[in-house]
Amino acid sequence: MEDHAQTPEQHGRKLSRRDFVVKTAAAAAAFTIVPRHVLGGRDYQSPSDTLNIAGIGVGGMGKNNVRSCAATENIYALCDVDKEYAAECFKEYPKAKKYTDYRKMLEKEPSIDAVIVATPDHNHAHIAIAAMKEGKHAFVQKPLTTTIYEARKLKELARKYKVATQMGNQGHAGEGNRLMCEWVADGAIGPVREVHCWTNRPIWPQGLDRPEDTPRVPRTLDWDLWLGPAAVRPYHPAYHPFAWRGWWDFGTGALGDMACHIMDTPVWALNLGHATSAEAISTPVNSETAPKASIITYNFPARGDMPPVKMTWYDGELMPRPPDALEEGRRMGDSDGGVLLVGDKGTIMCGCYGLNPRLVPESAMQAYEQPEPTIPRSPGIHEEWIRACKGGEPASSNFEVSGTLTEIILLGNLSIRSGKRIEWDGPNMKVLNVPEAQKYVTREFREPWVV
Repeated sequence: MEDHAQTPEQHGRKLSRRDFVVKTAAAAAAFTIVPRHVLGGRDYQSPSDTLNIAGIGVGGMGKNNVRSCAATENIYALCDVDKEYAAECFKEYPKAKKYTDYRKMLEKEPSIDAVIVATPDHNHAHIAIAAMKEGKHAFVQKPLTTTIYEARKLKELARKYKVATQMGNQGHAGEGNRLMCEWVADGAIGPVREVHCWTNRPIWPQGLDRPEDTPRVPRTLDWDLWLGPAAVRPYHPAYHPFAWRGWWDFGTGALGDMACHIMDTPVWALNLGHATSAEAISTPVNSETAPKASIITYNFPARGDMPPVKMTWYDGELMPRPPDALEEGRRMGDSDGGVLLVGDKGTIMCGCYGLNPRLVPESAMQAYEQPEPTIPRSPGIHEEWIRACKGGEPASSNFEVSGTLTEIILLGNLSIRSGKRIEWDGPNMKVLNVPEAQKYVTREFREPWVV
């Protein structure tokens, strides 16, 4: 190749040594400004594009949430009230700063960009609120909160502080739920007036009274911090680390645990908003724990050209009657639960998390010409949130969406706990017919954990 470079003499003038050095150095500096992908490869991500994430409650599901974000983001801090329960996660990220009290962590670590909240349910709201008030993005495990009031509050504050949010109901990011939405919109089964949702939960004890013995608190556990906003009671392994879901002070029972996965499907596909009523029947209910089994019937009004819907929830191994068109010997849903959408022209069935949706009978599925996709596909529940934290489109189960879903679900617990049919004014969070049930819309918060 011909060299067209010119010497200073050829260019018609002479450069001083100083000019030559300055110009050469500037040219060299300009040459070193190159695209990031050239420096670090195609998948290179600069530190300025990397989130500093803090995990709060990392002994159980939170450990998996943290792992799902660690591939692309910096796990900056970890917090758990039980050092032994969280030991595996703490060990996995040796460079992460370790805390027992999330309040101290938020105070001392202003570099945190986003938090993952995966504590027991009763702690979700006040941790998420504290983080959002500090401008931190928030990923909160399902159910979003233990009460309708808290869910409404999280929606309002997410709007106020303009942070990226997501609830950890991973099925919302799945293909199955998108297919069911598209099939319903396509008229595959005609107008839907009837829905059935069921789960095999609870798989932990429910329908029992408070234990009377008072074992010693494990030395690795800060029991007062674990209790958080809940009323003081003695430590017992009946609550921590696993069985807390069945206790009203800490969890929301089988309904709160699994409906965020299962009822999410029809709420999305049918554009359901506030229910107008909920009525539950169940095994005996006490003031301490959710019942062993329940059936809850919700009623929703018409939405535009979509008719009113009756949706029935079953837990404790209870299930709806199989559709007449279901082939003999064919299982409904999967081992965790399932959904039936019953339309005027047919039925769609899926498993928990919206998995494996099919028209019933299978011959109808084989004959159905599926529509072109209309809903954007998701890279994953965590990936959506990370993208939103970095200024991308809102995550699909953000608090605006998941807060409404949580309110719908928790309405059923008002009926369970009161033993009455609940007539409901959703926009105003008001029980219209059973004044004594209004107290379950919120709860008493122990100081200083007030929402």
